[in-house]
Amino acid sequence: MADEKRTKITVEIKDKEYTIVGTESKEHVEYVAHLVNEKMNEIHQANKHLDTTKLAVLTAINTMNDFVKLQEEFDELMKLIEEEN
Repeated sequence: MADEKRTKITVEIKDKEYTIVGTESKEHVEYVAHLVNEKMNEIHQANKHLDTTKLAVLTAINTMNDFVKLQEEFDELMKLIEEEN
């Protein structure tokens, strides 16, 4: 990872700019920021009273929940593949 080129990319989420430093492509970072913005807007529509911090925490919880479910599905699929071999 030390050899990978790090870049700075500015993205906008909920009308605020954030500078992201990393090794992913500009397109990847912008896509991830777009998904975060969409999820925050979705949660905000259902909970208009939330401040930005609470909105961010709920977005993180929802996103990690989705990740855990996908990881469980992936693990189950890998187990089925291994059983077939």
